[in-house]
Amino acid sequence: MANTIALVDDDRNILESVSIALEAEGFKVRSYSDGASALRELTSRPADLGVFDIKMPGMDGMDLLGRLRRENTMPVIFLTSKDDEVDEVLGLKMGADDYIRKPFSQRLLIERIRAVLRRSDDTIEPAGGGEAAKAMRRGDLTLDPIRHVCDWRGTAIQLTVTEFLILQSLAQHPGHVKTRDQLMDAAYDDNVYVDDRTIDSHIKRLRRKFKEADSEFTAISTLYGLGYRFQAE
Repeated sequence: MANTIALVDDDRNILESVSIALEAEGFKVRSYSDGASALRELTSRPADLGVFDIKMPGMDGMDLLGRLRRENTMPVIFLTSKDDEVDEVLGLKMGADDYIRKPFSQRLLIERIRAVLRRSDDTIEPAGGGEAAKAMRRGDLTLDPIRHVCDWRGTAIQLTVTEFLILQSLAQHPGHVKTRDQLMDAAYDDNVYVDDRTIDSHIKRLRRKFKEADSEFTAISTLYGLGYRFQAE
């Protein structure tokens, strides 16, 4: 079945041109010209992936993402201003899976969409099946890649695709240090460039989610100059 993309942008030209390009690639597209109308429909009928412009009048892209994250973990790519790095960092902290700067080529956007969807598929059906597809238990943590479920001490933790893949990489070998480069390789497609700050933002968001469920959570530690480590108790 074709993947459904939710495209949200107040620029009608972008909505029309990107919708045509995505449909030509075999995607189904649901277009929204404002965040409020997108929220109403996506809350009850999520798409396979969302592409949200950050700067829109009324409900902007980050507000839309924040409200949606209360209900689901649909992957989201942000469209952000060319030089506005603050928006990118805030978007990643809020749970976006990727971002792309305007102006952008439609081909680059399509490649990014396919990359995030592949990562999403990998959490549902890991390559090779067998052991890779089984639920992983590390101390108080349980990760189920088939159902995209994360559980900590009996409490479900809602993770985005990127967060799940990063945590899965860390938890595979408790006590082992994973460099930022290794975490990038685990969570991102080869043709997607991200910097160290992107991984740091995802780690901070992971910690915050776990601390909301368990104020004493300390299982993800930072080794300055080296990377991150998951320690199962």
